[in-house]
Amino acid sequence: MKIAFIGQKGVPTQNGGVERYVENLALSLINRGLEVLVYSRSYYSRGIKEYKGIEVVSLWSLKSKNFEAITNTFFACLDVIFRKIDVINFQAIGPASLIWLVKIFKPNTPIIFTFHCQDYYHKKWGLFARLYLKFGERIGCRYADKVIVTSQVLEKYVKQTYGINPIYIPYGAYAQEAIPVKDIRRWALDDQNYITYIGRLVRHKNIHLLIKAFKQIQTDKKLVIVGGSSYTDNYVKELMDAAKDDDRIIFTDNQSGQVLNELFSHSYLFVQPSEYEGLSVALLEAMGWGLACLVSNIPQNLEGIADAGLSFREGDVHDLKAKLQFLLNNPTEVARLGAAARERVRTEYNWPGVASQIETVYHDSIATKNILHPIINITVGK
Repeated sequence: MKIAFIGQKGVPTQNGGVERYVENLALSLINRGLEVLVYSRSYYSRGIKEYKGIEVVSLWSLKSKNFEAITNTFFACLDVIFRKIDVINFQAIGPASLIWLVKIFKPNTPIIFTFHCQDYYHKKWGLFARLYLKFGERIGCRYADKVIVTSQVLEKYVKQTYGINPIYIPYGAYAQEAIPVKDIRRWALDDQNYITYIGRLVRHKNIHLLIKAFKQIQTDKKLVIVGGSSYTDNYVKELMDAAKDDDRIIFTDNQSGQVLNELFSHSYLFVQPSEYEGLSVALLEAMGWGLACLVSNIPQNLEGIADAGLSFREGDVHDLKAKLQFLLNNPTEVARLGAAARERVRTEYNWPGVASQIETVYHDSIATKNILHPIINITVGK
């Protein structure tokens, strides 16, 4: 069985939760004996045609905030029409807007839509982009053969809004063991001497709130902000201006691979202050590394941590400061929460189990198509 993924920036992952999801899922499926093709934006994959067994197809995209994803998705849809693919898996609501195009030319190929989050709530988008994202959500939920949602919050939303029963399969993560300190020494970081935020530097993530709270705390630990701009250069400048008078605050830009793993492994605490999220990949990965997690009390974050983390009132800098101070003063509680978080990943979010569920969805979708179009499928298969 060969699966094509459409809508992500590409592989190998440089940044982005959807990209980390697709890469980890693709590698898990390959380990299960499937073939995987991932469409990539040419600037992102930089000419790579194969990555750890994943076939990478790089296509042009218009490099702009509003049109990059949709132009790349359009060319991916045209390309996939001419390939022998068993299942096509669209990622995210923007790319899902073009599902109809593939269905016209490949009516017997199952199309899966993975609904990650309601991106139109992100503050970087203008009115037109938000309306288009809402349109893409509707197309995905109405015309995909099966809809996978990555959180129980989205499962409830899709049922109520579109009257369908989506398939809830959360993101995956791995329970990790500590690795040696090496590359992070470039920022004078060592084991347990810093707390981290990891993610895109966009306003709805509320990093400015975290900086404001941290600056009011007396601590020798550093605040490490890992991530880069997502067409949000003005916001990044705002963050750096807010932090410039506190040399405890460090910006590392986007990191991946060994460096990112070290940053996770040796952090004292992970903070997720967002006002909106899907089920955060970075949060689950932090939990897998055994980090205590302090998160805003939005439903998606609370779903992720359950009783294996601590929350603060979203948007409340005073509550964030108080919870940060509590955790900085109580390393025993931090260790307890970290152990509970790792165990939660083992039992609820482990990648082998997640990949197995998704593979079952793929097989079921093929079986359904074969029942509906047996003669056409036999003819095509000759």
